[in-house]
Amino acid sequence: MTDVQGTVTAGFEPVLSAFRTNLTERGDVGAAVTVYRDGRPVVDLWAGRADADADAPARPWRRETAQVIRSATKGPAAAVLHLLQQRGRIDLDAPVGTYWPEFKAHGKERVLVRHLLAHRAGLPVLDTPLTPEEARDGVSGPAALAAQSPLWEPGTAHGYHAHTYGWLLGEVVARATGRTLGRWFAEEIADPLGLDLWIGLPDAEAPRVGRLAPVPAPEPPASAGLRVRPKPDVARAHEDPDSPTRRAFGVVDPLPDENDPAHRAAEQPSSGAVATAHGLARFYAALVGPVEDAGRGPGRRLYVPATLALARTEESVGPDRVLVVRTRFGSGYMLHHPSSPMLSPNSFGHPGRGGPLAFADPETGIGFGYVTNGMQRSVTSDPRAQALVRALRTCLRDGRH
Repeated sequence: MTDVQGTVTAGFEPVLSAFRTNLTERGDVGAAVTVYRDGRPVVDLWAGRADADADAPARPWRRETAQVIRSATKGPAAAVLHLLQQRGRIDLDAPVGTYWPEFKAHGKERVLVRHLLAHRAGLPVLDTPLTPEEARDGVSGPAALAAQSPLWEPGTAHGYHAHTYGWLLGEVVARATGRTLGRWFAEEIADPLGLDLWIGLPDAEAPRVGRLAPVPAPEPPASAGLRVRPKPDVARAHEDPDSPTRRAFGVVDPLPDENDPAHRAAEQPSSGAVATAHGLARFYAALVGPVEDAGRGPGRRLYVPATLALARTEESVGPDRVLVVRTRFGSGYMLHHPSSPMLSPNSFGHPGRGGPLAFADPETGIGFGYVTNGMQRSVTSDPRAQALVRALRTCLRDGRH
């Protein structure tokens, strides 16, 4: 089922072509992409199967089909803290212990809220991994981090907090507001904007969610007599049980089943959100300008100029102690960089491991969202998402719009 459904505004046809090629040549099973320009959707496409399992019933992907977006969750989670700062409810330059007194232990007294957003807290690992049940109970993760010593002096370096990011941000929000991060996002952001984007999936929305493909098996070893290429540093780091990389991605053991309804329903602000491509694109469009709001009154915009500038200000750049490549982060968002390319040097957003990507580009008024059920080995630069971004860049550069 590769017939592409949806709409494309004149001038954005190259995105349609790239999306179709993703399905026919780049391994997409089911996917969707949406692009907003100046608050209005100009691309809204979907195709393929809702469930990537080979033995699953052949449900077609529909416009309302949603999917787990893995670490693309981190961008919407960051927006909660930015809006609380914008409303005067929290101070990003305050010590985390101001809101969470138990956190002030084991060398963490000077960790700032800002450090959490920029992956500079030194807390990407846990000495004792959590079970999947503990990871989603909303209590065990924060308690473990309160008792954890940093891997490095907070604020002096950065390393991707793959899983711990969500527990850290979530606990600050809970202490400052009395609401969970997922509930705050739903009530203050998603519901007013009409977003199909949840950090904690309601039971009523569960039938919309497609099933992800299993993680691909490791590539087979080279045949005898053939020259074997040296493994990249990141691959060696993943194999080393004592490396920050392996430990950061292994703070939950065993790995959770992302197709488990309990996983989708839990509030996991690092990697557990569920969204449609349209919901992601609309969210990012609303960060940089008012979005079309048919039937809901005037268009809504989330960030005032000062908050938008804050989100895009470079906080961390250079060698990443977890991802083992050079990365670049603003306040809660990845910034355009060779390791995480987006539309332009002005773009900010977040990918999800295996494929999803969402971002905003303020200068062009773009909000972009791509979701897929086909897990691939990519971490920050998936070839399918990048093909769509290149096509969009061509449209804007050539003035086709």
